[in-house]
Amino acid sequence: MTSGRTRAADELRPIRITQGYTEMTPGSVLIEMGRTWVLATASIGDRVPRWMHQSGSGWITAEYAMMPGSSDRRVRRDRYTGGRQKEISRLIGRSLRSVVNLKAMGEVMINIDCDVVQADGGTRTAAVNAAWIALHDAVRWAMAKGMIDTDPLLDRVTAISVGIVDGVSLLDLDYHDDVAASVDLNVVMTGRGLLVEVQGTAEGLPFSREELDGLLDLAALGIDHIGALQDELVAG
Repeated sequence: MTSGRTRAADELRPIRITQGYTEMTPGSVLIEMGRTWVLATASIGDRVPRWMHQSGSGWITAEYAMMPGSSDRRVRRDRYTGGRQKEISRLIGRSLRSVVNLKAMGEVMINIDCDVVQADGGTRTAAVNAAWIALHDAVRWAMAKGMIDTDPLLDRVTAISVGIVDGVSLLDLDYHDDVAASVDLNVVMTGRGLLVEVQGTAEGLPFSREELDGLLDLAALGIDHIGALQDELVAG
């Protein structure tokens, strides 16, 4: 099976990021990566989970869901019980916490909601990219309100998918790439180039260490580009 891809192997889909997409939360970002659109919103509360009470530490959690009309078949409104939703929610939460000093937040809770408006592959990586910007904006809002005294953000976090289709390593898989891929990886990295998460699967034959290293190098190229966009937006 082939993907029918028209982009170069190392080319990202067109990316557009809109900050302040909604008005009711201190952080809201719509990211469009090709035909994949994800809305990330960040809400702030003054109650951390019960197991963290009196710890002096904050917490960041994330929830991921696909909206009913995001696919060609209606997606059920199931935010909490679906295994895939839980897995991706945890990935997003882990990715964000990896670049935050939770102690510096005090006992502040930040909830990130990532809702897929339209899905064409790479929804979890798009969600991570939007979620970090929404988190950044929410932290700045909380600091301005005196809810957080010290900037807890240590670095940025960025994600992208890569894979192998017909023996060729491809960056930023859309749905048709993903279906045709013999190897599929999701990679999350910090701004310093440290790995946060690598989720990889051989859909057919096993792949070599050399191929894995090549995919990670390709992912780093895409992450550098997306990270530059993130940096530009939060600096503005």
